[in-house]
Amino acid sequence: METITDQHFDVQKIRAEFPVLDQKVNGHDLIYFDNAATSQKPKQVIDALTKYYEHNNSNIHRGVHTLAERATHDYEETRKAVATFINANEAEEVVFTKGTTEGLNLVAQAYGRKFLKAGDEIMVSEMEHHSNIVPWQLLCQQTGAVLKKIPITENGELDMGAFDQLINERTKIVSIVYISNSLGTINPISTIVKKAHSVGAKVVVDGAQAAPHQKLDVKTLGCDFLAFSAHKMYGPTGVGVLYGKRDVLEKMDPYQGGGEMIKEVSFDGTTYNDIPYKFEAGTPNIGDVVAFKEAIEFIQRIGHEALHTHEQKLLQVGSELLHKIEGFEPVGYAGDKASVISFNIEGVHPFDLGMFLDARGIAVRTGHHCTQPVMDRYQIDGTVRASFAVYNTKNEIEVFADALQEIIKKFKK
Repeated sequence: METITDQHFDVQKIRAEFPVLDQKVNGHDLIYFDNAATSQKPKQVIDALTKYYEHNNSNIHRGVHTLAERATHDYEETRKAVATFINANEAEEVVFTKGTTEGLNLVAQAYGRKFLKAGDEIMVSEMEHHSNIVPWQLLCQQTGAVLKKIPITENGELDMGAFDQLINERTKIVSIVYISNSLGTINPISTIVKKAHSVGAKVVVDGAQAAPHQKLDVKTLGCDFLAFSAHKMYGPTGVGVLYGKRDVLEKMDPYQGGGEMIKEVSFDGTTYNDIPYKFEAGTPNIGDVVAFKEAIEFIQRIGHEALHTHEQKLLQVGSELLHKIEGFEPVGYAGDKASVISFNIEGVHPFDLGMFLDARGIAVRTGHHCTQPVMDRYQIDGTVRASFAVYNTKNEIEVFADALQEIIKKFKK
């Protein structure tokens, strides 16, 4: 598939593929800066979902009629596309879930409950989303394992010196976010994987924020598990991916029981299906999985290099303009970060800022972003988060900065 080069990158053409962007909100042109929560969907994704329900709606894997065969084919084609997208060895290492959260819970329960015991240690970082903290807390309650925390520095980077001191032969799992949703920090995953593997620990990567911004290559990263969600990478909601190395997945017990995850069932006992179906009990979210393939192809058509270049330009413009605003207080300014700017304005509550921006058609996220330990680290209640995607523009950021200036002036009167 031919990808876009920097010379041929046309953001207006890209914007035209997203119907939702062509609207006014509260009398203003919509400016959507809430991409870290969920990205918008191009027409080809919407059309694929409609096509499935209009022409191919059927349950998969168990039918011999034409619609079932079409639906099964399209569903499994998405699995192959995901495997290629993350450079997995085979499609069977790709498990479909309903999102990153379910993927992380699946690993905690299907791997952790089987292999961890009292006194074993699990390591996460201070910048994790709640979805990469709570499942491990539950596992610790179930097994007697101990949860350890990697602290973060003032600028929002992992304290790798502390990591080196914490990791030891009792460490069995390191579960780490690739890109922080609240800070934008990009973590050195390959380095972490090598150090974890040196003590025999498995590495779980929360790739929810990385999937739309970074080239995901599980062979280069070396991680044992990788979880991410379709809805943050221009795909439908309710679909996630858990990648796992074959040898690890095969040793794990099923996460849920039901149809499809079995080979044979009797009251004397049950034998389980092969991977990945062992972890996909029940009727899945077929239509959205089928449409997810179109989102992957959209990203591949843009190309990671062009996408990254555009978003980094937006991050640079946004950082320069916002730093000029009186009272601007950035939260997280790592040297290596994705297109996310979290901040506060002195004397203005982030919720108030969010509401006043929405009145001008500008959508941002406010609050703790499901990373309360990060907010505790900085002793704040929350932030305003502006997160940029491939369809955002320099002009939108300028309008955003001007709007902030005007809002601040009103607060000071």
